[in-house]
Amino acid sequence: MGVFEAILLGSLQGLTEFLPVSSSGHLVIGQELLGIHVPGNAFEVVLHVGTLFSVLAVFWSDIVGFLRTLQDKSTRNYILALAFGTVPAVICGLFFKDAIQSAFDNVNFVAGALVCTGIILFVGKCFTGNKDQVSIRNGFLIGIAQAVAIIPGISRSGLTITIGLCLGVKSDSAARFSFLLSIPVISGAGLLTALDLLESNEPLLSIPVLIAGFFSSFIVGWISLKWLLSLLQSGKFCWFGFYCVGIGILVWII
Repeated sequence: MGVFEAILLGSLQGLTEFLPVSSSGHLVIGQELLGIHVPGNAFEVVLHVGTLFSVLAVFWSDIVGFLRTLQDKSTRNYILALAFGTVPAVICGLFFKDAIQSAFDNVNFVAGALVCTGIILFVGKCFTGNKDQVSIRNGFLIGIAQAVAIIPGISRSGLTITIGLCLGVKSDSAARFSFLLSIPVISGAGLLTALDLLESNEPLLSIPVLIAGFFSSFIVGWISLKWLLSLLQSGKFCWFGFYCVGIGILVWII
């Protein structure tokens, strides 16, 4: 993989990470179209870390606000909801790592998962939430959805926000919780991958390639996240369902 391909894939990651279309699924398809095969998922994690910095940049004021109001009960409950919501993905990542990694090499599996994502988004259209706060119980349930979305082709943002809507949470509050929930999971995945690479004989990508992928995913991710947050206000979130079903069927046919 060269720098140009890394920028293309990083931009693809940044564009699709926050949109409910599964960034992991698109990375699998993108590598297939470019004729690239990168052993393992280290490159995908580097791109996810790039979009992690996008989340930190957009929600920095929220994070600082949490630190300033830790004495407030509602803030502590919100942080506990994020903590409990992180547990399912951690368990899934530790015990099903090999099965998940093998799914990244199966394009047909990803195509089917994209169709499932489209159906999930259509279901979300049927629910309208009215709760501003996410309870600890609901945080854990949304966390289970996040764990399921580790599967490439299942959109993390699409599934977690839809489950939030089904639990009665407002769309903007569900989106805010969903993206904040991604911070500990992506951070942990990046750390574990780095440790695995130090212990393995897996060939490493060049530093320029990694830097190009990281910064392209960060910049495009920041732009797409800001756009999605404004799009949620218009109620057009489910429109991405048509795209997911269409691209899934197209990949199946091809």
